[in-house]
Amino acid sequence: MTKSGTAKGFPSDCDVAVIGGGIIGVCTAYELARWGILVALLEKGAIGGEQSGRNWGWVRQQNRDLHELPLAIQSLRRWSELSGELGEDVGFPKAGILYGTERQSDVAQWESWLARAREVGFNCEILGARELAAHIPSGRGKWVGGLWSATDGRAEPSRAGPAIARGAQRLGAKVYQNCAVRSLETSAGRVSGIWTERGRIAADTVVLAGGAWSALSCQNHGINLPTINVIGTALRTAKAPSVIEGCFSGPDFALRRRLDGGYTIAVPGYGRVELAPQNLRHSVSFHTMFRSKLKKKLKIRVGSSFFHGPEARATWREGDVSPFEKMRALNPRPDKEWLRGALQNVATVFPELSDLRIVHGWAGAIDTTPDLVPVIAKVEARPGLVIASGFSGHGFGLGPGAGVLVSRLVLDEATQFDMGPYRLARLSDGTKLSSPGDDVSPTGNGAVGANVVMACYAFSLDLTSRHRP
Repeated sequence: MTKSGTAKGFPSDCDVAVIGGGIIGVCTAYELARWGILVALLEKGAIGGEQSGRNWGWVRQQNRDLHELPLAIQSLRRWSELSGELGEDVGFPKAGILYGTERQSDVAQWESWLARAREVGFNCEILGARELAAHIPSGRGKWVGGLWSATDGRAEPSRAGPAIARGAQRLGAKVYQNCAVRSLETSAGRVSGIWTERGRIAADTVVLAGGAWSALSCQNHGINLPTINVIGTALRTAKAPSVIEGCFSGPDFALRRRLDGGYTIAVPGYGRVELAPQNLRHSVSFHTMFRSKLKKKLKIRVGSSFFHGPEARATWREGDVSPFEKMRALNPRPDKEWLRGALQNVATVFPELSDLRIVHGWAGAIDTTPDLVPVIAKVEARPGLVIASGFSGHGFGLGPGAGVLVSRLVLDEATQFDMGPYRLARLSDGTKLSSPGDDVSPTGNGAVGANVVMACYAFSLDLTSRHRP
């Protein structure tokens, strides 16, 4: 979706203002528009221009945190319906997702998870070594077993967000790109609108779906949203032989078949964090995750984010130029050695992919919560404000379901399942948070978050010990 997809004129008011044009924001705007609600969707840069357009493109139910699983099931259902509703292809087929492992401990963990997932209403298949090999006949590995879900799928990140935003527009939503929201307006103790770089919009409700930028926005209004931004790296290849039509997670690599005949490839569990003010300030909130020795799957660096971007220290008022205008799109540098490692790992398992050509490598910022479960909640201290953020690398797959959930929350409709795990207060009221890996095998973007936040916590403890009087 380009600048030409921006609505003409500028409204003085709306029913609901949605901040952020990533997958969560566009799905929320679309679902609200389906209810006949007057929605204004505001994005500081381009729709899907950051992590929502840079993720792996996996749409999965299996290996979800059990708190997320009902949302994943709802989301899969919506993914299946969207192309027909929108009248344009979002690139989603139920092509299946396959995990393969050389470790018996992974199989045991999958078996334990699946027993509980069946109670929630989801089922998939535990595979033996021979059954796994039958799914990937050209694969080479010392397989112990696998996990297969035929109902899971994949979608194209570059297509999905813009297509859903256009669908929201056709239903009456107003979409504004290159229009940063500077601050909230409050009246009589509740949110009454927003101030943007183009002026004020009155609104009964505001939904904050700013991804990596949400915590900074909250901080400027005295709201604590403890997240850490993790930098993940991925690549896409030129057209290559087909080894799987869906997605596959193998030993230290993950790949998705693309509609253009290439692959999107990443290394699960690897990430980078920069020691910026926001990350250091929130690091102690992640102490429940500090349960194991740090892995060699992360980098800790001091970079430009200390001074610029969503992790820098900043305050401003509605009349000031905000950090959101100074940086329209996060474009972190990729970690090239991980790209090379990913290609080597793929070639080890699939020799026919030994000559893959990288077309593009990129990185994206993943807003990560202490328990890797998103915040989808009304903010008690700011009536009229709803936060939908902290999806910890799972937002793309969960986006359509999250849009349904947020819209129902805004309209005070029944949400169909327990909202307790998504409440904001759980991150600060002493609630015992689950640790990543309690329910699933440590693969995927979530493992990146787990490794990095543990490192941040360790670093903060080190700083504290050095400066303790």
